[in-house]
Amino acid sequence: MADDLLFNLNLSSSSSSESDPEDLASCPAKEPVSRADRSALSESAFAALKQSYVPRVENGELWTHIPLPLTPESDANRGGLISKPQAQDLLHAVEELYFYRRYSEAVAFLERMMADGGEQKIDGETRELLRKYEGRCKSKLESKQ
Repeated sequence: MADDLLFNLNLSSSSSSESDPEDLASCPAKEPVSRADRSALSESAFAALKQSYVPRVENGELWTHIPLPLTPESDANRGGLISKPQAQDLLHAVEELYFYRRYSEAVAFLERMMADGGEQKIDGETRELLRKYEGRCKSKLESKQ
């Protein structure tokens, strides 16, 4: 109920009680839409989605599904960097290898990923996290010896 009142605020600086019809026409709360209406799929669209759905099984093999060398999407706003979902997939793959104590595989995967300019295609924050995992994996390998 409080959410409905939020969109009824009048933020204009004029003190007139009349509302501008153009402002009301563009108001997103003019016609309330239920969550079910926003996310509803037609029966055929749902059947197609259900048919193509494959659950993501995390068993230490996420890294095998990542195409190397890294290729950024053709989005001018990213400046030659891979997309955030692609970067998250890289991070999850390395985290998974670390979790399963497959340190040498994680280091080898990181080296292949960073080769051929791959490091410049990853945003700074993700690159830093990947380097931390690389350091952790290398220290675990050294402590085993």
